[in-house]
Amino acid sequence: MRVFLHGLGASSPAYFAATAAHPLLAGHRSFLVDLLGFGISDRPTGFPYTLEAHADAVAAALRAAGVTGVQLVGHSMGGAVAIVLASRHPELVARLVLADANLDPVAPARRPGSSGLATYTEQEFLAGGWREVREAVGPHWWSTMRLAGRTALHRSAVELGRSSTRERLLALDIPRTFLHPADEEPPLPGTAVRQVAIPDAGHNLMLDNPDAFAAALAEAFHPGVRRGSVQGRSV
Repeated sequence: MRVFLHGLGASSPAYFAATAAHPLLAGHRSFLVDLLGFGISDRPTGFPYTLEAHADAVAAALRAAGVTGVQLVGHSMGGAVAIVLASRHPELVARLVLADANLDPVAPARRPGSSGLATYTEQEFLAGGWREVREAVGPHWWSTMRLAGRTALHRSAVELGRSSTRERLLALDIPRTFLHPADEEPPLPGTAVRQVAIPDAGHNLMLDNPDAFAAALAEAFHPGVRRGSVQGRSV
C-alpha cells in the first residue's frame, strides 16, 4: 500500500489524488491521510500536534487498517511526520519518499508558511491573527488551510518550526528518496539518501509538474524497472 501525507494547512486528497491515480502508479492501493486537525479529519483541541503525536496517530490508523510495510510519501510538513513515523514505527514503513520535506528548524518570520504562523502566540492567532495569515497565503493555499482547525494549524506550525528531522532521516535503514525543485540544491549532499530534482516545479512538486513527480515516485517505488510513457498509457 502507498500512504500519502500532506503538508501544513493542506489535505492529502487535494494534493495527491491525481498522483495516486496517475498511469505510472497504477495497480496499487493508496491511502490518502488527512492528519488530525486538517482536511476532513477530527480537530481535537486537546491534541498536542507535535510531529511525534501526528506520527503516532497515523501509525494507529495504519494498524487499524491492518497494513504494514507501506510505501510512504510525505510533502513538506507531511514529510517531517513521515520521517518520525518511520523512525518510531519502523515495521510500518518499507520505503520513504519525501517531497521537499522540512528537515531543519526555521526561526519565526513574517512570511507565509510555518515560520509566519509561529510569530503569533496561540491566543493571538485564535483571536484574529488567522485573518492576517489568510491574506498572506493567498486563495490557493487558503482553499485547504481554511478547513484546518485553527488550534491544530497554529500548534502544528510552531512544532514544525522548532523541530529537526535530518538526523532521524539519515539514521533510517530503509530506501529513502528526497524530491526537490530543480532550481534548489540537493538538501542532503554526501549521504545515502537518493535525491531527485523535479524540473519546472516549486514547493508543490506534485501540482506544478505532476508527470515528472509521478515518474520520480514510480522509480523510487520500483528502482531499475523501466516504466511506460505517460503518453502511451503503458505501465
